[in-house]
Amino acid sequence: MSLLVRAAALTNYSEVARAAGLDPVRMLFDAGLSPSVLREPDLMIPVERYGRLLQASAIMSGNESFGLCMAESRLLSNLGAVGMLIRDQATLRDSLGMLIRYQSVINGAVSLAVEECGGLVIIRQVVMAGKAHQPTRQRVELALGVMVRLIRQLLKPDWQPQRVCFEHSAPRDLGTHQRFFGPHVEFDCDFNGIICAKADLDARNPWADPAMVRYAQQLIDKSAMSQQATMLEDVRRTILLLLPSGRCSIEQVAEHLGVVCRTVQRRLAEQGQSFSSIVSEIRTELATRHVIESDRPLTEVATLLGFSALSGFSRWYHVQFGCSPKESRAASGTVRRKPAPSRAGRA
Repeated sequence: MSLLVRAAALTNYSEVARAAGLDPVRMLFDAGLSPSVLREPDLMIPVERYGRLLQASAIMSGNESFGLCMAESRLLSNLGAVGMLIRDQATLRDSLGMLIRYQSVINGAVSLAVEECGGLVIIRQVVMAGKAHQPTRQRVELALGVMVRLIRQLLKPDWQPQRVCFEHSAPRDLGTHQRFFGPHVEFDCDFNGIICAKADLDARNPWADPAMVRYAQQLIDKSAMSQQATMLEDVRRTILLLLPSGRCSIEQVAEHLGVVCRTVQRRLAEQGQSFSSIVSEIRTELATRHVIESDRPLTEVATLLGFSALSGFSRWYHVQFGCSPKESRAASGTVRRKPAPSRAGRA
């Protein structure tokens, strides 16, 4: 089973990529991700592809702190219902306990532990490399950066850890790290984590709202209970995301959902569906929308429906509708609009 991370982990990716001179859409496609995932924060995506994207972005931009730059604008709200649950706990200790409890819902490749030693606390993070065994530097820095951002929202905006420790070596330029974390950043350490005062953990949260905690807990519990029941919806949504990439196989969909193909097949069969029938149904819906109800070029429509060539799309369309796309468009009266002639042209 693939390790998964919420697509919300890519919050602010496009902005950081563009600022570094990259094309975020191309980078996402090259990493095996549809750009549509940026609009689906609750979608679970494979950690290997997420890590591949961050690593490639850091290399191509020459920005060794790419992941950390993405963390600079993170908010508790980016964690969805779990963020609401964390925000309204009585203390930071309680918030971290909830984060540890639901970490797998947010990022299945990160493990958290809180260790106390006298008056100090170590918030340790372990980032798993995944099946691809990619470098984890960018993911580690993003994860620790997000942790510091969350603590600042819970305590105070200018809060600084006493130390920040990274297992990997220091970048050539420490400017971003020291601006973000403060002066006490260390590299080549035995662990990845944050060291802070025990008093920080026990500081009371004056904005804690028990009613909001109960509400957020209900949302999370309801989501967990309905996870199996929504397999059909999850498959449909993932197909919609993957179709334009031309890589919409049951294997790819299963990987995005973090299950094996047999699980997808079995759960769809329980609802009287098959993967191929759902793909065909979605293509039919999209074809109706884009061929009959729009004036998109048919080559674009073919790509949106996951066909590598217009000829393949035309054959499929004829089987489904009994005529060619051009004939459907002509019959519906949808003709590509030509630009109006200029006044000079009419003179």
